[in-house]
Amino acid sequence: MSAQILKQRNDYYKILERTQKGGKGITNWLVWFLQTIEQSFVAAQETTYKIISKLSFWQVHRQRALNDRQVKMLNILLTDFYGKLTTKKWATITKCSIDTALRDINDLIRKGMMQKSVESGRSTSYELVL
Repeated sequence: MSAQILKQRNDYYKILERTQKGGKGITNWLVWFLQTIEQSFVAAQETTYKIISKLSFWQVHRQRALNDRQVKMLNILLTDFYGKLTTKKWATITKCSIDTALRDINDLIRKGMMQKSVESGRSTSYELVL
């Protein structure tokens, strides 16, 4: 709940001030508070889902031999990666050459952990197989 209030601290202070100075009761504050509780439950549920998905992925692939770059990128992809993964992004994040990034990705594709994205665009992108 505190994390959700922190995200919405400006709204929190506004509704609190209006409630204290408004003299119209606390209905608006209660509505805001209940909506914030609901949002915190949704956020907690999303976090829990991400943790369970990450755990399941690693359980399925626990016997796979991976290098440090692959482990690092898989963990990023399982938690907080946004956008499309390209070999250039892989190379930048793991501080390796584009050729090495492509070898890492192709190895993960052979192991069934990643696949080429179905979407076509200017460059090839890759995604996890969950």
